Amino acid sequence: MRTFEPDSSIVSDIIPSPNHGERNKGRQPDMIVLHYTGMPDVEGALARLCTAGTEVSAHYVVLEDGRIVQCVPEARRAWHAGVSSWAGEDDINSCSIGIEIINRGHDWGYPEYPLRQIAAVIALCRGIILRRKILPQRVLGHSDVAPARKKDPGEKFPWHSLANSGVGHWVTPAPVVRGETLMLGTISDEVLSLQQALARYGYGVPLSGKYDAATMEVVTAFQRHFRPARLDGVADHSTLSTLQALLASLPTDETNVASK
Repeated sequence: MRTFEPDSSIVSDIIPSPNHGERNKGRQPDMIVLHYTGMPDVEGALARLCTAGTEVSAHYVVLEDGRIVQCVPEARRAWHAGVSSWAGEDDINSCSIGIEIINRGHDWGYPEYPLRQIAAVIALCRGIILRRKILPQRVLGHSDVAPARKKDPGEKFPWHSLANSGVGHWVTPAPVVRGETLMLGTISDEVLSLQQALARYGYGVPLSGKYDAATMEVVTAFQRHFRPARLDGVADHSTLSTLQALLASLPTDETNVASK
């Protein structure tokens, strides 16, 4: 593949990936999905994203020192989300821009994200948001759109710092306190209400009234993004209150509607 002009003025290098295609039905991206690379080093991560046959790629890679590499033009469909869904859509690759952040991830020690790297992520996202008119609640993590499979960018990712700079949706998490909880095996109207609230926000969750394994995975993903103080998949008062505060802070005509 020939090289291309970067979509962002803050891109430092272009390393073209052959792994991309047309966006389905001409779909324009209106979502950003953030990932970590989850590999021991940057060289291996870039090789995987930019080698034919790996069937994986991303539009951008943000290095630990803040440099930004573009691998796929924004107009093209990169292969970063895999089997995933959000707000009733299941071709997340066609509607999103994928950003990989160099971090070894949970399998390799999961270090903190350097401040310079986060500043670069913020600057990159702000430009995309302005160009693409992306709503705050559609800046998501890989774990949000694929809660059964993925943990990235993980509980150490500073979503609050991004939101303070105009990137993403955030409310201060409700404190963790003792009290009634909904947990694996519970069957009740309260569980159905929880599932409906998660679905209104955008998560792919069964609306069964039963707190099953799939519901627990979604609750854990929600906690990882919005209430990282405790990741246990149990819907306690803090989790429920934080979810309701997020929904309440959305304009009524911008609430995600999941398919029934």
